[in-house]
Amino acid sequence: MEKTDIAKYTIKDSLFTNLFQDKKYLLQLYRALHPEDTETTEDELKDITIKNILVDSCYNDLGFTVGDKIMILTEAQTTWTMNIIIRALMYLVQSYHEYFEHRNDNLYGSKKVKLPKPELYVIFTGKRISKPEYISLSEEFFGGEECAIDVKVKMIYDGKDNDIISQYVAFTKVYDEQVKLYGRTREAVTNTINICKDRDVLKEYLSSREQEVVDMMMTLFDEEQVMRAYVESEKKEAAEKAAAEAAKKAAVISAIEMCQEIGLPVSETIKKIAGKYKLEENDAEAWVQKYWK
Repeated sequence: MEKTDIAKYTIKDSLFTNLFQDKKYLLQLYRALHPEDTETTEDELKDITIKNILVDSCYNDLGFTVGDKIMILTEAQTTWTMNIIIRALMYLVQSYHEYFEHRNDNLYGSKKVKLPKPELYVIFTGKRISKPEYISLSEEFFGGEECAIDVKVKMIYDGKDNDIISQYVAFTKVYDEQVKLYGRTREAVTNTINICKDRDVLKEYLSSREQEVVDMMMTLFDEEQVMRAYVESEKKEAAEKAAAEAAKKAAVISAIEMCQEIGLPVSETIKKIAGKYKLEENDAEAWVQKYWK
């Protein structure tokens, strides 16, 4: 079967992560979130994104600290789920753990450690009528009751004044339009890049890294296809095993019935089955016990 390039389902998330690995764009993101701070520099921003080292490990889209004052965790989402609040809490705990470990802070000592103020954001690019400004753990999971811990996540749907957030959101919308026209193909990807450059959307980023972006966004088999292929392979293997087992059972039963018709004892039946299928006699006896009931 001929292989064709297929764009990843995670294409927009991949671009989000790649974009903000560059300190220049990360600073633009920070200033979009904190326009009042015009003094922070790139050097004061430190990437603390949790990396996906193990398939089932905890990892997030983006995390960074601003000096020792603020810890910002930001996710890009196209599908609405309140479970993002729980994930944000898990990301925060893991990020704090790595932060303290890196600083060699003693959490069991008497000296109070420095704790960066956490800020949790989700940039949501999917379609939704209701657009709450915040979603919280207590409201969504405990009916608003006071509890030992709460987490508030600020939702962002559009940026402002062509800032880096609004450009990222615009990119996702252009890509969605192109996918409707051309499917998840290389054409949809290259068209998205060209349209965005023409509209001055992430133009500098896309122009300087165009091939890298195309390579990042394309794959011969995306994760979903790999999983489908794996499931189909497992089903096929299971079906083949079942068919082989059924054929073996039928053959053994036929051999036993034939031996019984001519009056051979069970011991002789076992010997004949062992000889026919090249088995040890104890294995042949196990076959008889398994299939002859």
